[in-house]
Amino acid sequence: MAAKDLQKARERFLVEHDLDGSVRQDVSYSWQRSKTLNVQPDRLDLPYVREPNMDSPLVAAAAPVLKQLADGLVDEPVSVILTSADGVVLTRISSSRRLNQALDDVSLAPGYSYSEEFAGTNGIGTALETRQPALISGAEHYADCLGQLACAGVPIAHPISGALVGALDLTGWVEDGGPLLATLAKSATAQIEGRLLAQASEDQTALLNAYLKTCRRSPQSGVLALGDDVVLLNRRLRQVLDAQDQAALVEHAIDLISAPTMHHHIVALPSGQPARMSAVDGFGPRVPRQTALFHVHLLDVTAAAIPAIEAATMLPGLAGGSASWRRSCQQIARCAREQQWVTVSGEPGSGRGAVLKSVAVQHIPIRTRIFTSAELANDSASMSELEHELDQDRFSVIFRDIDLLGEQHQQTVADLIQGREHAGWIGATISSAGQNADVGTLVLPHFSHTVPVPALRHRIEDLHDLVPHLLRQLSRGAELSLSPAAMRQLCKYSWPGNVAELRKVLHEVVKLQRTGIVEVEQLPPMCRALSRHALTQIEALERDAIVRSLEENHGNKKAAATALGISRATIYRKIKEFGIVA
Repeated sequence: MAAKDLQKARERFLVEHDLDGSVRQDVSYSWQRSKTLNVQPDRLDLPYVREPNMDSPLVAAAAPVLKQLADGLVDEPVSVILTSADGVVLTRISSSRRLNQALDDVSLAPGYSYSEEFAGTNGIGTALETRQPALISGAEHYADCLGQLACAGVPIAHPISGALVGALDLTGWVEDGGPLLATLAKSATAQIEGRLLAQASEDQTALLNAYLKTCRRSPQSGVLALGDDVVLLNRRLRQVLDAQDQAALVEHAIDLISAPTMHHHIVALPSGQPARMSAVDGFGPRVPRQTALFHVHLLDVTAAAIPAIEAATMLPGLAGGSASWRRSCQQIARCAREQQWVTVSGEPGSGRGAVLKSVAVQHIPIRTRIFTSAELANDSASMSELEHELDQDRFSVIFRDIDLLGEQHQQTVADLIQGREHAGWIGATISSAGQNADVGTLVLPHFSHTVPVPALRHRIEDLHDLVPHLLRQLSRGAELSLSPAAMRQLCKYSWPGNVAELRKVLHEVVKLQRTGIVEVEQLPPMCRALSRHALTQIEALERDAIVRSLEENHGNKKAAATALGISRATIYRKIKEFGIVA
């Protein structure tokens, strides 16, 4: 189709919504998608999404291919571009100063997204959208400002999983574009996929060898291996755990891989079965961060097996109906009822102390004293009070975060409780991370049972019980509830601070609204910004400022950026980074 005719066909589509049958079908479909996405044809409003990840497997596999390709095109006005699966430009190589300036003018630069969602029809976005090679030239672009360019984009798929991992694009002037550009892009993409295959084979071979070696060494132990596209559970885990517990175990493993340290963690599975996950030290010369190997020890936390979840009433002051939460509560209650010393492991704020206090009220007929690690470590009077308490004929004591005590104080506590197992009851909370070796050697041997409680993100269905329960407490019985949309928003949040964080969030809600129905807009900024990592204090302040500015400017991002004194590109990047619902 002649360039002049193509230009007329594009203008007719934009003005009259009429599609010329002579326009290539893949282009006309892309124009329609671009229009539906409200892409502006007369200007590009591209967000700066994020800093390119130059340590990714894709970049490592593509680097030598891109260099070879760029070296071969050094005398040509062609730019070699690599993007992520969501269209974010990772790298751009060109020796043409004029072309580089033109690409900068349209933000075809590292960190910006050229997905169809933002840039409309173009070689990168259309190739990613259709998962087919796309040669887009001149007026075939949806945006006017791209009309001087020709782009040949080819999607890059992972050779093992088939997952879309990125795109390779060759961009030049419209008069230089053509089938040769597309052929070069396809050839280079095939080379990149070949290198990804070799790379994946090396990583997965290392994982498989380590898994098999661990299984041979520990035939009676559970073993779990996790890679990008590989999950391996040995026979013992497959025989003992049902499908739901297996899936939950994998989710816990994914959480641990994302944690700063893995070490030892005690987790509660949906059936109530507790398990200790111990990371195997790094294997192979180059182990990707997404790859890990775990020993999984299924714990027997009570002398006799507790049967299927009883239809018992919840302990006083607690809420939540998930199987894993109820099972943990019942196991802890059984220990208190039978006067057996118990440690409760879990993440801070997950309800460890609340369960111990509740079972003490329910099953211990005397007053219970609570000692925190901070009190015992910093106040000698508290240690004396503990000694006095333990000297009573009958006592009931709860230690909070006993694993945070230093070795000297743990030794003192161990000496005080030595031989007192039959004189009273003690419950203690410890972290599921298991990073303090002293508590395992000095204090834990005195406790007959350890019961894990699940993190809130692993029993997210309990929000439907916890939210009304906490709102009644905080509002003193007032008629206050969350709308379905607000509840769905809370369910999307990862709750790194667990129930304690939920209580804090609802306290903020109650300060602003005493009765009625709370909508999404009334939730604190942290619940409307779904970040993938725990924010630093500065990041949290940035997020809150952006959310407030967006509210004050009725969602207008440009006005919000101006009010904050930052660029529009920065506010787009921050909105994406913090996961702000805007």
